[in-house]
Amino acid sequence: MSLKAAATAVRLNAHAPYSNFQVGAAIRAASGQVYVGCNVENVAYPEGTCAEAGAIAAMVAAGETRLTEVFVIADCPSPIPPCGGCRQKLAEFGAGDVTVTLATIDGHEQETTIGDLLPGKFDASHMDRS
Repeated sequence: MSLKAAATAVRLNAHAPYSNFQVGAAIRAASGQVYVGCNVENVAYPEGTCAEAGAIAAMVAAGETRLTEVFVIADCPSPIPPCGGCRQKLAEFGAGDVTVTLATIDGHEQETTIGDLLPGKFDASHMDRS
């Protein structure tokens, strides 16, 4: 299954009763396996979970720690960018040159990379003296 098809399908499972804004994400791990996630809202806003975080959690729960491609989709006027926290999560598990495709359900797509989404990232080297 393509990342686009996987993200589009899982988006429909989003639990978004407060914002009605459903997001789907699919990531390909280094093994080639595809993992998906959707946003899950909570009445104690903003205690929900982003789609990207859900896909990453599924990948890690399966025992994998490297992602090689990302696709994120939502019903919005322009391609959906990950929030700041998800950009950092993507950078934790993917190299700067990993392709991230941002999309709308109307077919608009924009390709970028993890490095372009999060220049100057915080990483383990910043903790060397800890």
